[in-house]
Amino acid sequence: MKPAATDTAGPFQHSQIIGLEHQHSVLYAEVIDIVKMRQVCWGRPLTLAVWPAGTSPHAGQLSPEPPVLYDLRQGADILLPVSLFRPALDTEIIPLLAQLQAETKNQQADAPIIAHRQLRNFIQQVCTAHPNDFRF
Repeated sequence: MKPAATDTAGPFQHSQIIGLEHQHSVLYAEVIDIVKMRQVCWGRPLTLAVWPAGTSPHAGQLSPEPPVLYDLRQGADILLPVSLFRPALDTEIIPLLAQLQAETKNQQADAPIIAHRQLRNFIQQVCTAHPNDFRF
């Protein structure tokens, strides 16, 4: 039996849901692969959850208001440093995916454009906040 540290996927497994937190937002993505040589995660974004200012997106903390969800399931994949991500708990992601699915029925025509813009802004903020993680 191999120790967990020698696992070929690194800290995350294929198809695992992970989260990248920044300020009052969390980007949830599905792991496609880990590029071990560069320590980056190839991920497929699912949703960007943005909580109201003054509330926390941290797992296990309840917010009186649900987050605004941006549907990123039809967008492009991302490559970001593994060090920025954490595993997403089932108890945090399942309600968000259910909310996202329910909101899909009433989605406006420009929703994908708005979601892409929100993702781009979020990633720019993360890059600015964590410049050392982007030195390869």
